[in-house]
Amino acid sequence: MNLLQPRPIGAALPDDDPCCRPATPLIPERLGSRRRRIWELGAHAHCPVIGVCLPLPVVRRLADKVLGGQALATDYELHCGVNSDCRQRNPMAEAVQKELDRRYLLTVRQSLKLKTTEALAGWWQQQRQGDSVPGALWATLTHSRCDALLEERVLQDIHLLQHQAGAANRADLARLDSLLDENRVLANELARVQERCTRQAREQAQKLERAQSELMLARAALVGRDTLVACLREDLATLEASIPDLRGHQALSEQLARQLERIQNLERALLRTQQILEMERLRQTQTEPPDGQPPRVEPQDAPGPQAPAAGEALGERAVLCVGGRPASVPAYRRLIEEVGARFMHHDGGEQDHIARLDSTLAAADLVICQTGCISHDAYWRVKDHCKRTGKRCVFVDKPSAASLRRALVILKPVKG
Repeated sequence: MNLLQPRPIGAALPDDDPCCRPATPLIPERLGSRRRRIWELGAHAHCPVIGVCLPLPVVRRLADKVLGGQALATDYELHCGVNSDCRQRNPMAEAVQKELDRRYLLTVRQSLKLKTTEALAGWWQQQRQGDSVPGALWATLTHSRCDALLEERVLQDIHLLQHQAGAANRADLARLDSLLDENRVLANELARVQERCTRQAREQAQKLERAQSELMLARAALVGRDTLVACLREDLATLEASIPDLRGHQALSEQLARQLERIQNLERALLRTQQILEMERLRQTQTEPPDGQPPRVEPQDAPGPQAPAAGEALGERAVLCVGGRPASVPAYRRLIEEVGARFMHHDGGEQDHIARLDSTLAAADLVICQTGCISHDAYWRVKDHCKRTGKRCVFVDKPSAASLRRALVILKPVKG
């Protein structure tokens, strides 16, 4: 059959069309272990094998490849022509054989484990219930143990399955039409719901805008009430201050002042004790030589030109140095301890917590504030504390040892 030329409409099918011919006699039972080829099957087996095991696009691709052109025949003519060519060995039959073996390789390998016709028949009954019917059909018909009776039974099962598949397709088409109608109804309902949701969202946005306007008015009224309450509280404080008898308040204030002073004295004593212990530890570390070595004598640094004399020592007073470079802290300690004072330090909020500055200021007797190395918060805390308590405080612009010496000269006690 020439597949490269289309068949005229109304023309009769060829006499050798295998789909229109009656079934050929059953093939005799074969012995041996070699699988049968497609041209060795009965003529009545080609139609279900080609129709079930190979999709029409694959059949058309094979025909184009073998014939060296584009097949112009219809799908039915193409199906009949390939069935006719597969009755004997030729390039088309070999191409179909190769494609079927490649497509169903795993199923064919699985069937090769079956050694008897009964086992092959049982395996086919299991496979026909699943989704791998095309592969099982090809593997069963080409199996070496597939006799004529089993082949006829397999073809009968395939014939019934095709009828069932057609009925299922018609039922699916009817259900698809029903689902399409239902989908149209649901789409219309969805459009109405979306329109209603859009309208409700627009209404909610308008309500939200009105609520925000009312909220702004309420906040303005609240600010006005807060201002009025503040004015009333100020008037109340003025009236309370004008009351002559405030002994109870004064007693509480005096008690609070005494408690604060007691806390400051305790913190000062605690820091003094900690510094004494630290100085004793350093002195023991410097005086105790390592095993087997003579004691090491530390050279005395020459005092600077502006350093206070020994007779002008600060007398174990606690001198707090606020700020300064971290690398210069040992030099600050040495200069302050040379004049007999106890050294205290706070870096002004760089690493030390700023909240510790208040307790450190309370424990100090004298304060040296290096304004170029501290934060604004620390600067105002130092200035406010010294102004309230009357402590002597020297503000230094440059964080250097010379500036610290000059500050110590300013802080030295005045002789009577």
